[in-house]
Amino acid sequence: MEQLQIYLQMLMKWNQKINLTSIRDPEQCITRHFGESFFLKRHEEIRDRLLDIGSGAGFPGLALKLVFPDCEVTLLEPVAKKRAFLKEVVRCCGIERVEVRRERLEEIPALGQKFDAVTARAVDRPALLAARTVPLLNPGGKIHLWTTRNEAEKFAEALGAILWTRRLPVPLSHEREILTGTI
Repeated sequence: MEQLQIYLQMLMKWNQKINLTSIRDPEQCITRHFGESFFLKRHEEIRDRLLDIGSGAGFPGLALKLVFPDCEVTLLEPVAKKRAFLKEVVRCCGIERVEVRRERLEEIPALGQKFDAVTARAVDRPALLAARTVPLLNPGGKIHLWTTRNEAEKFAEALGAILWTRRLPVPLSHEREILTGTI
């Protein structure tokens, strides 16, 4: 809880200077950003290595680190100001085993790293994202996408290499859901 409070306070403060999220109300941030990220824990377990693509203000990847403290998290964020925010939250909260990287998704395979889970939120090209994440996952690895019902259908049709196993409607939302696939 202490880490969550620090994270939220920093988000509210930094959001006044740089645009991390369009949501400015702390209660809505708890519900929409943290709550939607934490919701995955009710249905899935994330172990070992997690890659969060386009982390922005840290949702869902950094928020998931709070509820899965034993996993190792890599946050991909190409925008320098957002990377600075993420690094400062990690430092101030004393969160260990989090790496904030500037690379884009297409640059990660060259690093030779493999992950057990990949997360992404607010994705604009679902088929491309799905295609680029498959080579990054260990066998049996999972991809968790926070998306809309419409976009989830596009993902589900995108690739045969991913077995789309679960669609979780996000509480308090009519359109948002978490789509999970396994390779």
